[in-house]
Amino acid sequence: MIQQKLIAAIALSVLLVAGCGKNPASSAAHSNKVRVGYIGLTCEAPIYVAYEKGFFREEGLEPELVKCNWATYKDALALGSYDITHHLVMYFLKPIEQGLDVRFLAGIHRGCLRVQAGVKTNIHTIEDLKGKRIGVPGMGTPPFVFANRVFGTHGIDAGKDITWKVFPAGELGLAIDKGEVDAVCNAEPIGSLLIAEGKVRNIADQITDSPYKDEYCCEVIANGKWVDANPDTAARATRALLKGAKWVETNPKAAAIMAVEKKYLASTPELNTAALARLRYVPSVELAEESVHSAGREMKVAKMLSPETDTEALAKRAFMHLDGVTDEWIRTLEVEKVAGGQVSPDDDIRLIAALIQKDMGDSCCRRKMFDQPDQDAPNLADPDAPCLGKNVMAAGQ
Repeated sequence: MIQQKLIAAIALSVLLVAGCGKNPASSAAHSNKVRVGYIGLTCEAPIYVAYEKGFFREEGLEPELVKCNWATYKDALALGSYDITHHLVMYFLKPIEQGLDVRFLAGIHRGCLRVQAGVKTNIHTIEDLKGKRIGVPGMGTPPFVFANRVFGTHGIDAGKDITWKVFPAGELGLAIDKGEVDAVCNAEPIGSLLIAEGKVRNIADQITDSPYKDEYCCEVIANGKWVDANPDTAARATRALLKGAKWVETNPKAAAIMAVEKKYLASTPELNTAALARLRYVPSVELAEESVHSAGREMKVAKMLSPETDTEALAKRAFMHLDGVTDEWIRTLEVEKVAGGQVSPDDDIRLIAALIQKDMGDSCCRRKMFDQPDQDAPNLADPDAPCLGKNVMAAGQ
């Protein structure tokens, strides 16, 4: 039953698309216009940077940012409500297996998901999690998918050997405190905050553990029909996003502050800086392609893909190479280094410690600050709001 829920959760039916489907037609063929989807996540910094720093326009494009809700994000891309974005590989592979027409184009960043156990437990290895209660921000969310992959490759049946419990992302630490769960699965910035508070220890970390540390967590992904009709526009948009990623890697603090000040996400500059500084924005093409292959292989072992699926064929179908988007081009790419825009490891620790001291608000305020839209019912003013262009949003303010 749990396995059936997993498959249903990570592959939303196209029939459920609402809101984002108001403008289903993809951008006209051979047009310089490109619609870039986003939700409002910390890790989407390259999108914000590419837009605000003019990287799309440097490529001769007219960009429009399209804000979408989480629940229909995958299907909205496939139906052409927006053209391109960057997002989690594991989140899209199951829908692609089932026929979703989207393509991965290049790698953006690595490592934002973790499995963590309470420090008061005797859990020290992945195998120790068998039979335990694990908190997640939602069934089918990226942390849940990552945990299932980890368990499947370590002989744990996630449907039988684990008791899953759903909590708002900002309350996973409270669930640990109350003893309601033995471990949690989360995304940044929650993982770093729980470590800094001394509540958990890392059991599986996407940024430090093999094979995950050598894979891309998020990759550029685009509507399949749009790419086929506009390969040159897709290549230029991809290069803009990759330049944005390199800019974020060089200037994580500046990128984090920009995202908050421009109101792309509800956070604080300190929190967003601490979360963003932990991620690695080192773009690549070849490694991105291999990441799709390796994720597919392990998702099949974890029973998250059909046992009949040829994962190599799936990866080849899912990843597309574009002219002018190569590792050679990436190596020649240069970006500015903004004065004061960097974060040292010591600064990162101090930022997190300062956040803990400042976090004196009640549970509701804590949820508003810490929740990322990576759960079934994110704490948003209107989680079912339609996709809106940034110009439309500005006009309404």
